[in-house]
Amino acid sequence: MEKRDLALDLFKNFKTSVTRKINKPAPTQRSGQPGDPELIGGVLSNFISEREWDSGLADGNLFITWAEIVGGDIAAHATPVSIADGTLTVRTSSSAWATQLSFVAHDLLATINKNPSGATISTILFIGPQAPSWKKGIRSIRNARGPRDTYG
Repeated sequence: MEKRDLALDLFKNFKTSVTRKINKPAPTQRSGQPGDPELIGGVLSNFISEREWDSGLADGNLFITWAEIVGGDIAAHATPVSIADGTLTVRTSSSAWATQLSFVAHDLLATINKNPSGATISTILFIGPQAPSWKKGIRSIRNARGPRDTYG
């Protein structure tokens, strides 16, 4: 008895039994009706514009592309912290970097505003590193000596 390959027979039958239209006309454009599928890009664009998130996304893009905008040397020593009322706050690794970057703040501001991220920055504030805070939690004592008062 000869073995038959049922999958191969099915494939051959399917291939010969299907008829295709060679010159199928292009689909016509129709106006969108409720419940019709939409492209996700259009849906997200409408969602963002309805909620007025454009400026927030532009600020987020500035934070994401910071190293590309200012360059690797500056990005290694300065990171953006916040944007409030058009003022970009940048924390630097040392007070020397904060001083040096404040000298070139005008050029850096022009570079940021030329960037296609869309963030609108009017001023840049550079701050140096801060000492750690010994305040722990919401119940702390004013003018206390910090953690030293528990080692008695």
